[in-house]
Amino acid sequence: MMRLPHLLLFMTLLLDGGVAPSQPARAGADGGTVPSRPSAPVPDGGTPRSATILAEGIEWPAEFRPLATLDGPAVIAAHAALQRLLASLPKEYAGDCSYSAKAMEVSVGLERGLYFVEIQRRVDRCGWATPGFQPSPHWYELYAVSPDGKVLARYPYRP
Repeated sequence: MMRLPHLLLFMTLLLDGGVAPSQPARAGADGGTVPSRPSAPVPDGGTPRSATILAEGIEWPAEFRPLATLDGPAVIAAHAALQRLLASLPKEYAGDCSYSAKAMEVSVGLERGLYFVEIQRRVDRCGWATPGFQPSPHWYELYAVSPDGKVLARYPYRP
């Protein structure tokens, strides 16, 4: 059985030739609406290209494309684990990209109220290795972190 709001939307689509009703504008921080970003004119009549937005010396994207969406505690847990790892590395590696935050890939999981943060080294991000090359294919770090960012334990593994 179709729910009433879905039925009404379906009937609206049939009655108006298939054009979905517009969504209400999102509320801005001041209670107003968020202005839409202008599109660049389309010279060939094809798909519009996004206009470049330059503000405060930054070329802003016309459309935000996130790498991932994490809640605040997950971000705090990832940061705490990454900082713990970087602080544990020998000082001789301080200038080596292979052991810097740039070369680390962080994954976050949530189990039984704890964040589990896995960090893998990706030397191909340093510019000198081919994509997928790993000098130590079994190298990883795994940490248990509380939602408030306290690193509780490191998985007992040493590559």
